[in-house]
Amino acid sequence: MPGPSRSSRLLWPWLLIFTAVGLVIRIASVLGRPHRAPGGDPYAYYWGARLLVAGHGFINPFDYNYHHQVVQSAAFAPLYTLLLAGPMVVGLKTYFIARLWTGIVSSAAIAVVGLAGREIGGRRVGLIAALLTAVYPNIWMPDEIGAAESLVPLLVGALLLFAYRFWKQPDARRAVWFGLAMGALILERDELVLLVLFLLLPLVLLARLAWRARVRLLLIAGVVAGLVLAPWVSFNMVRFHHATFISNEAGLTMASADCNATFSGPLEGYWDMQCSIEAPVKWHGDESDENAAYRKYVMSYLSHHESRLIPVTLAKIGRGFGFFHPLQQINLDSYVETRPHGWALTGLFGYYALLALTIGGSVILRLRRIPIFPMWVIGLNVVIAMAVAFGNTRYRIPFEVPLVIMGSVALDWVWKRARGRPAADSRAAESPAGDGPQEIHIGHPAPLSTR
Repeated sequence: MPGPSRSSRLLWPWLLIFTAVGLVIRIASVLGRPHRAPGGDPYAYYWGARLLVAGHGFINPFDYNYHHQVVQSAAFAPLYTLLLAGPMVVGLKTYFIARLWTGIVSSAAIAVVGLAGREIGGRRVGLIAALLTAVYPNIWMPDEIGAAESLVPLLVGALLLFAYRFWKQPDARRAVWFGLAMGALILERDELVLLVLFLLLPLVLLARLAWRARVRLLLIAGVVAGLVLAPWVSFNMVRFHHATFISNEAGLTMASADCNATFSGPLEGYWDMQCSIEAPVKWHGDESDENAAYRKYVMSYLSHHESRLIPVTLAKIGRGFGFFHPLQQINLDSYVETRPHGWALTGLFGYYALLALTIGGSVILRLRRIPIFPMWVIGLNVVIAMAVAFGNTRYRIPFEVPLVIMGSVALDWVWKRARGRPAADSRAAESPAGDGPQEIHIGHPAPLSTR
């Protein structure tokens, strides 16, 4: 059997080194604030995991800890809660351990994003992407806080890895992996369910295969993703009065984001918990009832403030993407979500740099006939999520991975030019030992003759 290619031998040692660097950064960030206490969403995830391990199931930790009530909960998608439950099963239950564990698991994103970058742009692009994932503050800061977004880079990286592998060679095995990655990502961030329409559906249907083969692969990927989601969805369907699929927090979120305090003034486009507290919604002991009542109230509020819908929606998106009061947003990230202010500011300027590089990276990939829509539709999904909810830096994290990869493509091009090597053109193909991109056309097998 042939041994590993030279390209693989050169890739993996560096991926392991960059992963180790990223792991040290994540552990150091936790050690720097060892006595942090959970608050907000991290509180819900952490205590939700503790109560799950204690045998209470998925219940609302705020109602249990503060009001001694057992209330079934699907306020959040379950994957991060299940992750935190891992060390708690063996007795490691402190919040400090939960944050360390988060950093350890999330550091796997460095290697996975590196592999996705190699799949898209070649070995050097993969290594640059891995290094950026290791050091970029906007990717590692959620680990230190203990936020659910910590898992997103790993899962988005896996989704892009399997999506581009499927694009290069669409078959049943790759469709299975594509579906698994899609299902896992939705179990982590339910708003990313739109990627089924934006990414999975078009990528399969655009494959240059017979229509019957395309439909078959679509069914395989869709069924696999559905099987991943089925246990959680089935569990929710028997727990609540109203149909609940992944989560039922949307109404409360919208109530805190669509109100007088956020439709004008200094918090325009952001959120204010006081708004949801003051909303005329009665608690009936069932989260789905509460969610439905909040949604009805929000729809009524929006119908009476239609003139402000467009400017407020633009403010929400602008906040999340760093173009509307960006420094104020950094201050809010630091105060409300307790992000380290200095690192949050560093992350903002790093984001601007990556965004600029991404434009160039997109052009380069298009010239190489490598599709860029799988990465840009993740940004579109984030835009829609912010428009419905509110603008927040951490909501942007699914799009940070495509930014890193496309930015790495641009940096690779700059590296080649600086070394006097001609940048790969749109016809370049990567040999097993090469660094350039590989152009592969879906559904066009190698010719049987040279005619």
